[in-house]
Amino acid sequence: MTMAPDVEILATDLEDLKSFAGRIAVLVPADGKLDVPARRVNRLTRGALARFTESEAFSKMKPGEAKDLAFPGGLGAEAVQVVLLDRQASDTDSRKAGASIGKVRGKSGVLVLAGVRKHPEQIALGMSLGAYAFEACKSGEKASETAGAMQIMVRDAKETQAAMAEVMALADGVCFTRDLVNLPANVLTTEEFAARLEGLQDLGVEVEVLDEDKLEELGMTMLLGVGQGSESPSKVVVMQWKGGGDEAPLALVGKGVVFDTGGISIKPAGGMEDMTMDMGGAGVVAGVMRAVAGRKAKANVVGLVGLVENMPDGRAQRPGDIVTSMKGDTVEVINTDAEGRLVLGDVMWYAQERFEPRGMVDLATLTGAIIVSLGHDNAGVFSNDDAFCDAFLKAAAAEGEGAWRMPLGESYAKLLKSDKADVKNVGTRWGGAITAAEFLHRFVKEGVPWIHLDIAGVAQPASAPALGPKGASGWGVLALDRMIRDGYES
Repeated sequence: MTMAPDVEILATDLEDLKSFAGRIAVLVPADGKLDVPARRVNRLTRGALARFTESEAFSKMKPGEAKDLAFPGGLGAEAVQVVLLDRQASDTDSRKAGASIGKVRGKSGVLVLAGVRKHPEQIALGMSLGAYAFEACKSGEKASETAGAMQIMVRDAKETQAAMAEVMALADGVCFTRDLVNLPANVLTTEEFAARLEGLQDLGVEVEVLDEDKLEELGMTMLLGVGQGSESPSKVVVMQWKGGGDEAPLALVGKGVVFDTGGISIKPAGGMEDMTMDMGGAGVVAGVMRAVAGRKAKANVVGLVGLVENMPDGRAQRPGDIVTSMKGDTVEVINTDAEGRLVLGDVMWYAQERFEPRGMVDLATLTGAIIVSLGHDNAGVFSNDDAFCDAFLKAAAAEGEGAWRMPLGESYAKLLKSDKADVKNVGTRWGGAITAAEFLHRFVKEGVPWIHLDIAGVAQPASAPALGPKGASGWGVLALDRMIRDGYES
């Protein structure tokens, strides 16, 4: 996997600033007042920095945004990057500032003059996420291999370094998710996905892979039906992090459709290549498990992912088929392209039967309807428990990850009524994201707090996210880690 790009923490020492050959990033608050490191840069550049802070261009900048002063006179640096960031900036703005720096670090490296900024490790986290590059499938020289070092000068290097271990565990989790979502389906098969998750054992995660024989024994006919047209065997991977004593775990369940053709209800060719990201929910679960293990979280968390490939074949599931879930409900398959909910329903039921979790969150790139509703800025959030939902929304807001609560209701559930089985897998054209959530709601036991996150719009947004390049965003790792940190650590 791509390890999160490293950031070196240094104590502030401005003596060699003049000869530094890479990029120098200077943090300036909205009022334009320069701190001690910025004043040194201003003096060496004969007032160029102060002139810029008095310009119209600076007045139009937003928190975390950056502008370059190229090849400044008086310095050996190739550029002074002026980054707008207040002294008491939020973690979100600090990360945006760091990402603006990391995205353009170049071959000569970058030196950030953080001065006395609050929580400089959050700037470092943004730098690492911003510098991420997916190059696993490229030949020749890779930019990440020739990129220069990223360094950040702070007032208290010892204190900041102590905070960096947890920050880099989060960065590794996000990068792990991004790698998984970015990988093509001919590389990230169900077997390769399971193998990469088994690698989490090196961090102390207990990993168990359930094969098709075991899934059949358990009665996961819904899940197996989705993958029966593929040469890649269906699997469920169970990951346990036991850091919280004897308490019941929080369960995270992810949809892991490594490629989705739509099956017999085949998708149009245009854009089908993007369906390599239909395992995005499982990717986020994997990233969260890596993060909590990496920072040795004092919590019990279990992650379960259903890994399948939805292909058209002589053995593939047909529209009109009726399958029986692990729960025992019969399901009429109206549309084989509504497959993710079939995968999730069985895995969710298994998670509750085996682990009796204190709460359950499922994640899936489930519907195009949620993108119509919320675009690429927010995930759809559905829940049966206000307090549980509010805890997640608070965590998502704190981490700057867009999330918006959507409704549930019996009137939507009625749209899934089947004449031939207990339920059908799709409703009408209207409220598609909600009826999908209501389908999953059937597989939540009474009294179990539950959240469904439809991440179809945020897992791989149309444009580059604030904290990384275009492609997989890693959305959800930070929010769920914060939720665990705030509500489940002993």
